[in-house]
Amino acid sequence: MIIEEHAHDRHVKDSPGSSLDREPEVDPSQDYQLLLGYENNTHTVLRFRRKLDTCDHHDIPITNDTMRVVWAFHSDEPIGGSGHNHYISYNEQIKMRLDLKKLLEYGSYVIHPLNHQLLEKICDSVNSWLQYEPLQGLKGSNGLQHVVLYECQDSPQVSKLADTPGRQCYEPNTQPFSCNTVVASWARGSEGFSFPPEAGYPLEPTTSRYYLLETHYISPTDGSLGSLDGSGLRLYYTPELRRHDAGVISIGMDPNWRHIIPPGQQRVVSSGHCVSECTKQAFPHNGINMFAVVMKTHRIGRQVALKHIRGNIEQPPIAADDNLDADYQEYRKLGVPVKILPGDHLIAECTYNSSGRTAITLGGLTSREETCLVMGLYYPKQRSLAACHSLPSLPTVLHSLGIQGLSPGSNPVRISAPPELAGMTLESRLVSYDWDNQFHSFQEATLKGSFKPLCWTAQSTILPGTDKDLHYPNITMAYVRNSPDHCNNYKRYSTEGWPGGTPMMELDGNHIEGAARSKVSRSSSSPTAEESLGLSRVNSACSCNTFQTVLVVCVLLISFNQ
Repeated sequence: MIIEEHAHDRHVKDSPGSSLDREPEVDPSQDYQLLLGYENNTHTVLRFRRKLDTCDHHDIPITNDTMRVVWAFHSDEPIGGSGHNHYISYNEQIKMRLDLKKLLEYGSYVIHPLNHQLLEKICDSVNSWLQYEPLQGLKGSNGLQHVVLYECQDSPQVSKLADTPGRQCYEPNTQPFSCNTVVASWARGSEGFSFPPEAGYPLEPTTSRYYLLETHYISPTDGSLGSLDGSGLRLYYTPELRRHDAGVISIGMDPNWRHIIPPGQQRVVSSGHCVSECTKQAFPHNGINMFAVVMKTHRIGRQVALKHIRGNIEQPPIAADDNLDADYQEYRKLGVPVKILPGDHLIAECTYNSSGRTAITLGGLTSREETCLVMGLYYPKQRSLAACHSLPSLPTVLHSLGIQGLSPGSNPVRISAPPELAGMTLESRLVSYDWDNQFHSFQEATLKGSFKPLCWTAQSTILPGTDKDLHYPNITMAYVRNSPDHCNNYKRYSTEGWPGGTPMMELDGNHIEGAARSKVSRSSSSPTAEESLGLSRVNSACSCNTFQTVLVVCVLLISFNQ
């Protein structure tokens, strides 16, 4: 049955005390076009369209950022006029998802890696993974957050654990697994990933006999986690090899307490560097081609960008999301693969909103902590680099907290200078720091200060000659992103107070506001007592009121025939 259609382009003013429980105002510019409308016994359908960017300040531009659609319905039919009583009484967020093409080609096969269950043995021939998707077979409130599949280096420790059931990954006094290369990653909100026709991830029994599945859960507040069996990834593979072998590289901040996010701030910026000294050694002469990324923060992350520096010139960002959602971490296929050359410098820049927190947030793996990582899929696969991270240097951290010196050998670590802080523990300084008045000096110190590069190989070693403390690269020409020409508008960046001319905020623009990680035990290749600082108790002092405990379970999955 064709229905009488009524469609208006409306908006709700974002002002103090505004609410969606009132009638939206009609836009002066009507930018939505109704195409058709009908209803049957089960559905009411309205089809409409609009430009991605209407240049109307009442309309949000539709971009490749994470977008939300607010929808509403009423239990009764509208009665004449505008019928304001039938306006919004309920809304829900709907995320834009990638249209994943199912690559179930003729001759492809499926394997199901589940917790507490070994994978079937795969024959000796080389295969390519084409696609993976999540398995969420948990009963009840499962709290599954993300799943990561790692490629392992063959070692007596890994071989011994291969036939044992899964266990918690980060138990005290246990050696970390020598599994450092991310193969596949699923995070909450994702529907999986399909490789492009030209690339697939290689399954090579001669080089990788073991894989490790790591699953992260947040336990419900009532403790009813339920069974952990049945969660994991479903993998599609084929003996028909693709043209290119794909690899995965993690770029950003190494999860560690030195990544500090002050409380009560609308905008806190952190940067994780993949330095040119690292890419110069690890990438081939013709470079690598990055074709997809997933951007990772925890609960207070709001924006992520993967910046690309060549020489002293900032290239267009490889990927960016100005509207990040921690519950929607989907792979984003790049329109055209981005060429990254040896000597290029990459920066994962994350922006957080900590205004709802009253205590500091530290870097780490749990949901009460934070992270800043971008995981990139690329080809051709390189075996000399698995993770390209950085951390603020210890002098930078101390300077950002107004500390001039530490007492050698003190436990817990105590401050020796300046005199007004002498005798205070470092932990006390972190918890009691006057962030409201000192935030800007802290932010400047962390952005302009030195950092420690961490260029991790698949063998969990650091590339030689890359562990020297460095500073933000000197950018002589910053990238400027223009708005579409039809809007007669442009974006201009303020570089005041930022290193290398890096943008601090966007001005004059028509602008709106997709689980890799390194092992926690690898904060440095040989950490000193001062670098470790004995801060295992800081997390309890800095935790927020509403977060839950995290269970991380690991199980060795595959043993290839030899």
